[in-house]
Amino acid sequence: MALDFERSDIGLPPGSAVYVGDRRPEGVALSLIGYDPAGAFAKAASTVDELLEYRRATGITWINVNGFAQSDAISRLAEVYKIHPLTIEDVLNTERRPKVEEFDDYLFITLKEISNPADSPFVFDQISMVLTANTVITFQETAGDSFDGIRRRLLQNLGRICKLGADYLAYSLMDSVVDRYFLVLDTLGASIEDFEERAVDDKDKDFITDLQTTKQRLHHARRVIWPLRESLSVLLRTESAFIRDGLTPFLKDLQDNVIQAAETVESYREAISGIMEVHLSAASNRLNKVMKVLTIISTIFIPLTFIVGVYGMNFTHMPELASPYGYPAVWGLMILVALGMIAFFKSRDWL
Repeated sequence: MALDFERSDIGLPPGSAVYVGDRRPEGVALSLIGYDPAGAFAKAASTVDELLEYRRATGITWINVNGFAQSDAISRLAEVYKIHPLTIEDVLNTERRPKVEEFDDYLFITLKEISNPADSPFVFDQISMVLTANTVITFQETAGDSFDGIRRRLLQNLGRICKLGADYLAYSLMDSVVDRYFLVLDTLGASIEDFEERAVDDKDKDFITDLQTTKQRLHHARRVIWPLRESLSVLLRTESAFIRDGLTPFLKDLQDNVIQAAETVESYREAISGIMEVHLSAASNRLNKVMKVLTIISTIFIPLTFIVGVYGMNFTHMPELASPYGYPAVWGLMILVALGMIAFFKSRDWL
């Protein structure tokens, strides 16, 4: 039996997905998408009970909660779907590591989404999922996500997502989050390439600060990505009634992508360490050159200072002091000594 849905005049071709009510506007805390192979609909609401009116006995339901200010909505969803209080605690505690837990009535999954606003630090948002036989409930720390492509495919009845179960929807949501990881890592990769050029520029005063900022971002990204590898391994080993056997290849592919992202993070961390070594080596070489020049200058002036010191003693019986050629002779001697030392340094390739 196909889902019942209202058709609004939004310019979609016959058979396309349509919305019940308005499109998902910014700031809406609660939304629902219901679909099956025949069609789909979307609903935005202010209360959970209003959304639950649109649940169907057949087909798949995706409920999304934006932000945690809607405590009544979260409590109501927990009551309707028999969500354990410990799960709600994990949903609200955004400092948790990504994890997978199986309960009698659902499968619980948490992971972190990374976004990279222009000229701003990375933003890490926790996304929690409750997966039942025909329902996926997503709890987002803040409004805004990377799921618009999935919504569009559902509501326009595109791809296999409309024909498969709730477990495939959960996989698609996780895959969308992991795809965002690669976008963020591409941005970091471009920054690291820029650092390689800046590493030997002694006039770049912001190099160390920028490099440390990027290193901190990589550290935070690592804390997000590495635990997700473990979560997917648990998910693959779990013989859950909520995960079909046909989903295993997709989960393995997702795990491979997460492993690739984790390895990319590690390679970037090693690259940053190498860039720091190059920068410190270049700074040390510049310092050595300066010290070398200063040392040569000091060495040249040592014998000259000795000669000046000898003739600055002003003893009465110093025959050179009475000579009319004494002064120019001393100058000539000092010049010859300086030129001789310079020639010696050049012969040893010290200059």
